[in-house]
Amino acid sequence: MTALITSLEQHFGFNQFRPGQQQTIEQLLDNQSSLAIFPTGSGKSLCYQLTALHLPNLTLVVSPLLALMKDQISFLNKKGIYAASLDSSQTSEQSHTIMSDVRSGKVKILMVSVERFKNERFREFINQVAISMLVVDEAHCISEWGHNFRPDYLKLPRYREELNIPLVLLLTATATKKVKRDMSERFAISPECIVQTGFYRSNLDLSVLSVKSAEKDNTLANIVREQQGPGIVYVTLQHTAEQVADTLSRQGLQAVAYHAGLEDTLRYGIQDDFMAGKINVVVATIAFGMGVDKSNIRFVIHYDLPKSIENYSQEIGRAGRDGQPSNCYTLANLDGLNTVENFVYGDTPELSGITHVINDIRQHNSDHQSGSRQWEMQEYSLSSDSNIRQLALKTLLVQLEMQGAITPLYAYYADFKYKFLVDKTQLLGHFDADRQAFLNLIFSHTQFKKIWGTLNFDTLTQAAQVDRKRVVAALDYLAEKNLIALETKRITQVYDVHNEVINKSDLAQQLHNYFVDKEQAEIKRIAALIRFFELNSCLSYNLARYFDDAQAPEQCGHCSVCRGQAVKLEYSQTHNFAADEVIYQKVDELQSHLASKGIENVGVETQCRFLAGMSVPLFARNKVRQLSGFGLCELQRYSEIKAKLLAR
Repeated sequence: MTALITSLEQHFGFNQFRPGQQQTIEQLLDNQSSLAIFPTGSGKSLCYQLTALHLPNLTLVVSPLLALMKDQISFLNKKGIYAASLDSSQTSEQSHTIMSDVRSGKVKILMVSVERFKNERFREFINQVAISMLVVDEAHCISEWGHNFRPDYLKLPRYREELNIPLVLLLTATATKKVKRDMSERFAISPECIVQTGFYRSNLDLSVLSVKSAEKDNTLANIVREQQGPGIVYVTLQHTAEQVADTLSRQGLQAVAYHAGLEDTLRYGIQDDFMAGKINVVVATIAFGMGVDKSNIRFVIHYDLPKSIENYSQEIGRAGRDGQPSNCYTLANLDGLNTVENFVYGDTPELSGITHVINDIRQHNSDHQSGSRQWEMQEYSLSSDSNIRQLALKTLLVQLEMQGAITPLYAYYADFKYKFLVDKTQLLGHFDADRQAFLNLIFSHTQFKKIWGTLNFDTLTQAAQVDRKRVVAALDYLAEKNLIALETKRITQVYDVHNEVINKSDLAQQLHNYFVDKEQAEIKRIAALIRFFELNSCLSYNLARYFDDAQAPEQCGHCSVCRGQAVKLEYSQTHNFAADEVIYQKVDELQSHLASKGIENVGVETQCRFLAGMSVPLFARNKVRQLSGFGLCELQRYSEIKAKLLAR
């Protein structure tokens, strides 16, 4: 025990642990995989940071957000601990330096996104590295029953096995009982190794206000004026972030918009300025916050409805991390309900789209020398051809894996381009005769246009029966030694196909049922959020109970309900449908437009998405947004639009 405290003080400057940290770290050092569920801002990261220093090999951290990685790496590097990430924002020189430092054992903690595992160059590299511990940050993303589910997270247990990682730490702030069980089962974490500290936070004052849309800006400005210190205003849509920031600024309240549509450098600049206290109010979509570890945020305001109780708790959890009183307001009405629901409906693939993907696998899997059947695909074009959004397509592919229809073999870059940074003769002079012959073979199958050359893998492998992995490793080595500059593009994923499963007649219907079940669970999650905001018993207590914490007081005394201000949410105004004949006319125009492009039999779901003004690949590809009926019913709920079309 004293040795751990000494280490804590020596490396991090703290003289005691926060609740749950010590138990988690001791379990890990006793070689027991663990799940730590601590409220936002209560020191989850320290659990792996300190543990990593006491483990012999690399700690690999999977995190969903680049901003989160950058903050944690900067914190660790200031403490003299070499942590790094491999991410898309780096130059190839930066990546090669980090990979070299990981191989030599200098890097103690490496952070990556889960998508990085699809990269064949990364997998070649990480397979050669001894790893002591896998850390999964925001681990609720692995549960299909949690919010923010990310299909690629489902593959982490398999990656762990392939990389032979002995120890796992899962970290999250938001897990219901069902999600907790799901996470721990996937990684075989025993119940006694789940460490959950109390969810309730006595310094957060929760207020739900029933506010009509027309009054929101004034209400918001009045609340912001009363606050002492920095804060975040959360909105659903990017353009709302711009509008609200502009409105506040015009009223003399310095505010800046932040959303995923801004340039990376601008986003990072806003975040840095907010952290440094140069910006007081950020009006943001949920793209902002997961990486923001600012302890003195005094208020969080939800201008629009959050997506779920989980999102709400995560977002208000960014306030008052220093333990000082902080205020959380929700300016609630039912106007934004259709927007939140439409995000859900838009991600449910149509049966025809799922059938398209299955047929593509059936038609394009080809015999390979091994006698197995293989299917190759590129995500962007398959998403476009099947009219399934990319996130939903990822979920579909993972479900096909789970059903045993396909097994991922590897992913490769379709395009490898390189240019020489030194004279070719000088480059070859670094190697013995055998390696020179191998490199000359690669160079001879490269088509150069001026400076850059594109390698033709097909002719290379046909001519010389060389192993693709060896070629990739050789090019990576040359790039690492600054002998060439290497660029890779267009990831192609290769799957083994199991015909007995992929040819099942009811497979498409089964998968469609899975998506509809998920859709309904999400819609119920939104309904639960509305019920929560309309409660007439303590908000803090009910929020804690939702996350399986029975320790909170039944009456907190610092929420709007405890102050006798329970609300009933309403629509600001009723939005009537356009006349039926107008709606049907616009749908007919859509069908005629698509028929002219060779697309017949447009399903009811596509018609609904057109009227609701939702973006799907089919619309982008065929310029559907230009039709006058696009978004005609965008203020209506999807379920009501669908009922109207089905009644036609």
